[in-house]
Amino acid sequence: MTISTADKRLIEKMMFRLLPVQILLSAVGTVNGIVSSFFAANYVGIDAMTAVGLYGPIGMLVTSVSTVLTGGSAILCGKYMGQNEQRKMQNVFSLNLSASLIIAIIFIVTYVCLGFFDLTGFLTDDLRVRAIFNIYLLGQAVGIIPLMLGSSFASFLSMENRGRRTMAASIIYIIVNVLLNFVFVRTMKLEALGLALASSFGMWVFLLIQAEVFITGKSHFHISRGYLDWKELRTMFLIGLPGAAVNLYQTIRGLIVNKLITVYVGSAGISAFAAVNNFLGIFWAIPAGMLAVSRMMISVSTGEEDRQTLTDVMRIMFTRFIPIMCMIVAGIILLAVPLTRIFYRDPSEEVYMMTVNGSRILPLCMPLSIIAMHFTCYGQTSGKQVLVHTNALLEGAVCVSIFTALLIPFIGMNSVYVANVLNGIVSLLLFFGYACYMNRHIPRNIEELMVIPEGFGVSKDERLDLTITTMEEVVMIAEQTQQFCLEHGVGERRSYLSALFLEEMAGNVVSHGFVKDRKPHRVDIRVILKGDDVILRIRDDCIPFDPSERQKLTEHDDPVKNIGIKMMYRMAKDIKYQNILGMNVLMITI
Repeated sequence: MTISTADKRLIEKMMFRLLPVQILLSAVGTVNGIVSSFFAANYVGIDAMTAVGLYGPIGMLVTSVSTVLTGGSAILCGKYMGQNEQRKMQNVFSLNLSASLIIAIIFIVTYVCLGFFDLTGFLTDDLRVRAIFNIYLLGQAVGIIPLMLGSSFASFLSMENRGRRTMAASIIYIIVNVLLNFVFVRTMKLEALGLALASSFGMWVFLLIQAEVFITGKSHFHISRGYLDWKELRTMFLIGLPGAAVNLYQTIRGLIVNKLITVYVGSAGISAFAAVNNFLGIFWAIPAGMLAVSRMMISVSTGEEDRQTLTDVMRIMFTRFIPIMCMIVAGIILLAVPLTRIFYRDPSEEVYMMTVNGSRILPLCMPLSIIAMHFTCYGQTSGKQVLVHTNALLEGAVCVSIFTALLIPFIGMNSVYVANVLNGIVSLLLFFGYACYMNRHIPRNIEELMVIPEGFGVSKDERLDLTITTMEEVVMIAEQTQQFCLEHGVGERRSYLSALFLEEMAGNVVSHGFVKDRKPHRVDIRVILKGDDVILRIRDDCIPFDPSERQKLTEHDDPVKNIGIKMMYRMAKDIKYQNILGMNVLMITI
């Protein structure tokens, strides 16, 4: 196994460990739609189902704003984690929560005004559907605060490798949502209001379970008690906006497409589209979870200027995520009829076949979307704002709206589904065309496809990548490190110290970290020559271990004990430790 392959395996292992939590988290919001659709179609009526469909673009708007804050703060925090800027990281966390709360209150006031004063005529002219929708909107207002804050908490918990807390909150939310729907809709007959309140109260439970970690001080993140740098809020929005712009544009697209469906197909088309989108939402949680994991790795790697890890993330996306998603899509297509029968059971109804066709066509978007989302995320972190905004506009609103308008007179409801697939193809062509233009030729590798700048990170000649899996390899790799430094003009003393410190810390991981949980581990070593400095990056997937804590505890002990760590802290230029996404990362500058 080559060194780069070993490094990729470590990253892949970590990403797949985080993936289930991120998928479940992404599924939380969509479960609301599925449960609401099921109870609306089976216990309230088709008008209620139409109301749920009409709420789609409005709910997308709230999700968009939440995504701006969550995505922007996650990427910015990841960069600061990579740079070990703790104060700035805490500031971003505090700004995220403050802004989320303020914006949630604005949305609540807007919802109440729209629903209470019947100001929703721009969505539908059907007075019966509008009355149901107004009540549904009022119930949804109750859950906006926990929706926005809960999403933020989940993102920060993932950074601390506390995914189990989010997973528990997600599972409990799903259970509470279903139980409350039975109580409010089936038993108490609250109809549309019951549908909305069930999901809203469930979101409060989801929030409180996660909030306990932050309230009790168990989290590394905490609200800054001093001055907040509100200038960072602008940076958060600028970083997060491109990724969420697709959702913002989808709000506009939803209004346009709903109008086209109403004119050419009728309310049955709205109901079918709502049903397809809602039950596919569970499966869309898989690409969303994949992106969430990759986004954390991309942001941290950008902060570290780690060129290798950036490309490894993309390789994992192409070689692991895409094949998995293709198999899932094939399964969805084969199960189109059973999935449709969750909502509609009479094949003679027009809405039944529309839903079946949507279940067979729309899933084809998912593999395309995974690729587009990953390149969008990298574009956000690398400052390719024009490219990302262009893609957001085309993917979010323009392409689907235009393709639907052109096709709907000829193929009816199927035009909406086909338009979404064509939209995904256009997005991929945009990123590929951009790479061709910037490279002045067809991309020949991942780095050229990503258009990574030449000056990003250090060249291969200025770094040495090593992997340790056994104690026998520690001494050998220390010798390789010393030889590498000497060959590149580093003085004998610093070359010797580089080897010594590497042997001490890597040996400590193998001796203690490898045996703690009886699981297979490896230590990923990178020796970097940057300017006049030699930088050792030691990364492992063992239990958290901060050498500075050991150094403090043994500071006044027998001078002979832990002499290696004491010497390192006394002689190294700088030492930084972080536990990032479940990995110990130690940076030693000599």
